[in-house]
Amino acid sequence: MTARVKNIAGTVAAAVTAVAVVTAEALVGTGPTPSGTLPLVVGLAVALLAGGRWPRAALLVSVEVVIAFRAAELSDIGWIWPASAAYFLVAAGSRSSRARGRAGAGWTAAGPAFAVAVGVLQIAFAAHWELFVAGMAGREVVAELGAESLWLALVLAAATAYRNWVRWRGEVAAGLERAARERELEGRRRAEAERLQIARELHDVVAHTLTVVGVQLRVAVEALEDEPAEARAALETAQEVRATAVADLRSLIGVLRDPGERGEGGPAMELAPERGLDGVGELVARVRAAGLAADVETSGDPAAVPAPVALAVYRIVQESLTNAVRHSGGTRVAVRLGYGAEQVSVEVIDDGPGRAGDGGGAVGGSGHGVDGMRERVSALGGEFAAGTEEEGGYAVRALIPVPSWRS
Repeated sequence: MTARVKNIAGTVAAAVTAVAVVTAEALVGTGPTPSGTLPLVVGLAVALLAGGRWPRAALLVSVEVVIAFRAAELSDIGWIWPASAAYFLVAAGSRSSRARGRAGAGWTAAGPAFAVAVGVLQIAFAAHWELFVAGMAGREVVAELGAESLWLALVLAAATAYRNWVRWRGEVAAGLERAARERELEGRRRAEAERLQIARELHDVVAHTLTVVGVQLRVAVEALEDEPAEARAALETAQEVRATAVADLRSLIGVLRDPGERGEGGPAMELAPERGLDGVGELVARVRAAGLAADVETSGDPAAVPAPVALAVYRIVQESLTNAVRHSGGTRVAVRLGYGAEQVSVEVIDDGPGRAGDGGGAVGGSGHGVDGMRERVSALGGEFAAGTEEEGGYAVRALIPVPSWRS
């Protein structure tokens, strides 16, 4: 509660109390008097003006003013209700000091308990005064103070209801704020996932294309004079690879330009064009054209493999073959694919002497290729390993589970 709101609460309480006391004196009391009503109103108003900031002090001062005027027989309109506003401020506005400033948090029972304790003491004093000083009959005391007690209970109940309503509003506001923060964090996570996915796709497309095209151009240059037909074939292969890469990049850019192609659930879609398992044979053929003896072995039914898993298999084979051409220094590479009902296995092994950094996917490189493959497999809940074999050569292995709904 800000200082301004506290001041407003105290001012409103003082104004309401002044009007109520004057009205009560006119209706049920001895009538408004300069010596009784006016000082009582001023005393209660002054106490309540500070009640927004110091409600407990305002309650104690209000109770003392009421007791003093009743004992002096300057007012006879009640013991409890002239201080009703002060009771309400105490019961409705108390929070722990650590929690002030955090809406809806840290509310304690100290305020209502303090108000109840003061009310019980005031009623006990009033009963003693009426019985032993004013000489009122016991039945009359019970009737008068019973009504006062019920009024106090009503005021405290209203204050508690108001207090709970304010706390509920604070909790709702805090919940909305948390939800907004979570949505923002989720948006950032989705954006980061998309960024990594785009980086993987670009790496796979560009690295594979440049490697194969570079190898074919070198072959064409070396065979241009002596073997024109071989040079022509190499150039045609490079042109085909370039055309495929351009199509891939155009498809990727098209998805990025059209936000409507993305689902509301986030970046779960594949940003690259759908490359199926049928394209593995084309990859192997390109490697053969680049000078490596390559073969592929398959088992199982590839038709049962869902699209996300098929794309991951394609990219793993593509990246592994690209690394074999660029870095292995070997003469042969083998691709083995196993399509099972529960998982798909991928194995790409070359017979090269190994690579610096062992697993980076590039000699002295940053290792983005192998890291990208590992991220793909991990995102699908699979297992991935890449490294130099004990008997020589380099192997990439992956086990990717098939979703149960496709089993």
